[in-house]
Amino acid sequence: KQWYQRRVAITAGNEDSSYLCASSDKGTVHIFAIKNPELNKRLTVANVGYLGRYAGSQWGMTSFALRSECPCICVFAPPGCTPGTAVRNAVIALCFDGTYHKYVFTADGNCNRESYNVFLDVTQDLEI
Repeated sequence: KQWYQRRVAITAGNEDSSYLCASSDKGTVHIFAIKNPELNKRLTVANVGYLGRYAGSQWGMTSFALRSECPCICVFAPPGCTPGTAVRNAVIALCFDGTYHKYVFTADGNCNRESYNVFLDVTQDLEI
């Protein structure tokens, strides 16, 4: 497997500081459980010696990759921002390519896109 270096674009915490989200320069968003770190995933082959300290590292609870693979800003949606549904955890990603993504996630690591929109056409020529 080939490894790539990534830069973290931004991090944000939710209202009660139970989760932290971080986005990379390639449009990947990771969500970490802060108050219940046992919800975060760990590498399952931790006894393999050649992996070194990486084998014991803790990963995020869940993650999602945006198709555009461009930098984005991620924030947690305020509680109850999805009318008519039970309180859910949601992350909003605003991307440099002008797209909006809303993902909902559960404590067991399930993550699904709930909405998508293009709010800015960055390929459109500007008229002066």
